[in-house]
Amino acid sequence: MKIRHRVLFLLFLLSIITFLDRVCMNVVSKYVKADLHLDNQSFGYILGAFSLAYALFELPTGILGDRIGPRKILTRVVLWWSGFTALTGTAFGFIYLLIVRFLFGIGEAGAYPNASIVISRWFPAVEVGRAQSVIWAAGRIGGALTPLLVIPLVHAVGWRYAFFILGFVGSLWAVVWYWWFRDNPAEHKGITPKEIEEIESARRQAPVSHKISWQTIVRNPNVWILMLMCHLFFYASYFFTNWSSTYFQEGRHMSEEQAKNFVSLSYFLGAIGCVVGGFASDILSKKLGLKLGRRIVGVAGLGSSSICFLGAGLTGNNELAGYLLALCVFLKDLTLPVAFAVCVDIGKRNSGTVTGAMNFAGQMGGFFITIIFGTIVQQTGNFNYPLFLIAGCLIVASALWFFIDPTKEIISTD
Repeated sequence: MKIRHRVLFLLFLLSIITFLDRVCMNVVSKYVKADLHLDNQSFGYILGAFSLAYALFELPTGILGDRIGPRKILTRVVLWWSGFTALTGTAFGFIYLLIVRFLFGIGEAGAYPNASIVISRWFPAVEVGRAQSVIWAAGRIGGALTPLLVIPLVHAVGWRYAFFILGFVGSLWAVVWYWWFRDNPAEHKGITPKEIEEIESARRQAPVSHKISWQTIVRNPNVWILMLMCHLFFYASYFFTNWSSTYFQEGRHMSEEQAKNFVSLSYFLGAIGCVVGGFASDILSKKLGLKLGRRIVGVAGLGSSSICFLGAGLTGNNELAGYLLALCVFLKDLTLPVAFAVCVDIGKRNSGTVTGAMNFAGQMGGFFITIIFGTIVQQTGNFNYPLFLIAGCLIVASALWFFIDPTKEIISTD
């Protein structure tokens, strides 16, 4: 196995762990709410604390990764979030849990921008889309595994110990990463000269390039459109991350077993969507050019997902709603690796900063929908109103792909 594929395997494991830790709160929500006497609106603020912290620290952590390398940053990121994952299990009240989840969000911020930096340094241009698809598919696999692993664990040892165990797993990954990984391929002892040549002859990141200030990046119109698209896109993503289990059990009156199966199916289909989207975008880019190759997947994926979200909110059939929402994840996640591939396309050596900017906007969307969902259902008792809002966000996000140009590399104005 080539060294870059081993690097990708470690990033694959990282993404699984990221979503195990993130989705765990969604899966155990009814136990946490009952134990700490929280209603949906209060729980929404706790879930939103993670998204807000993640958003605020996403860009700074991406910039740090560009400057000092993803080896140190990812080690710090994973150790930090694993510690606060474990501390979640010690929660005794609303304020304490709010603070812990905010600090947990600070820790997870920067994981995916720094993974993009690794891809930009370790993979040739023709493998960028598929490498991103593998990482995001892994996240969806982590989401699919969470209810299957965590619910039996909760039944066996309680929800608190589930967080302790997840924290330990993340810490173990950080130790292996720091010991084995190197920021640049040529620094790795096990790599061959042939593989170095494969990477450096055609990778997205130019061998010699000066740094571009983050101000130059965020003033770029192309980046702003990308950020707005991701902001609206993540309204859908964070429904599944934070509220899907509550929606199925409280909104659709499903059993815990039924909810577990639909949450798991959603993420499983999302994993397939990530792989299909990444590979399809790379293939279309070869045949039709980078601009059309990226745009086609973005427009089709988000547009069709919007229709399924609308259908899920309108139907009175619980099982049909569950299957439509699972299909939504497949369709929207066609676009996910493509969006991150565009960050590498236009960012080159500054891909961590561009990814951080885009993901900041996305996480703010996650923060808003998390708070909005909890507030709407608490005030109206209707769990379908937020789905109509999400459907509208997705159709606008789909249209924005017509204005995103992955061929326009960001150039310093200095």
